[in-house]
Amino acid sequence: MKNATIAVITGDLVNSSQFTNKRMSAIIGRLNAEFETYARYQSDKSAVFTMFRGDSFQGIVEDPGRALGLALQLKALINSFNDAETEVGNNVPLADVRISIGIGEASYDLDAINVSNGEAFQLSGRTLDGMKSKQIKMALTTAVSDVNDEFKVHMKFLDATTNRWSMASAEVVYYLLKDYKEQQIAEELNRSQAAINHRKKAAGWDEIHLLLRRYEQLTKKYFI
Repeated sequence: MKNATIAVITGDLVNSSQFTNKRMSAIIGRLNAEFETYARYQSDKSAVFTMFRGDSFQGIVEDPGRALGLALQLKALINSFNDAETEVGNNVPLADVRISIGIGEASYDLDAINVSNGEAFQLSGRTLDGMKSKQIKMALTTAVSDVNDEFKVHMKFLDATTNRWSMASAEVVYYLLKDYKEQQIAEELNRSQAAINHRKKAAGWDEIHLLLRRYEQLTKKYFI
């Protein structure tokens, strides 16, 4: 077991009981494929995720500074989901997710998340439990009250922004969070760069990027 300050991301799919078995299976498959890419991330700090309870997931992010970006990446992945009957476009997303980030000390095993425990897990899990009644989609809770106070406001604005995403804008944000340039995204999606730029603006990317930078500043100050 390791002991360190980490970020724990806990999430669950919104209204998953309304999904067909085919759609649920496709979404879970997409999440698992994404988690595999995180496991291959080449760095000294790992990000390892696992599914549980069918429609929920949890992950350990050893570098807390990466957690918000990864959480947004997962949200964009789910919001951009399409199936055989729906083409990605300016449509309301077919699927959504609630995600809670907890940052704190923990005793953990990357190969056995289910037996890991500590402050980060408790903060993440307890916050997620209370999000449904408050109609919150993304939240951050840490052991530092100043960070919590600031990000309570930031996350409210983030929710307001991401709640307006279309499937197409979420898809573009997903690739931006993976550090793709506009032209690369255009080639990946077989769209013009002008179309990608339009979707980028519609998604509120400039504001999201500023928020991510502020998050990284605070995590470096308090948790690294």
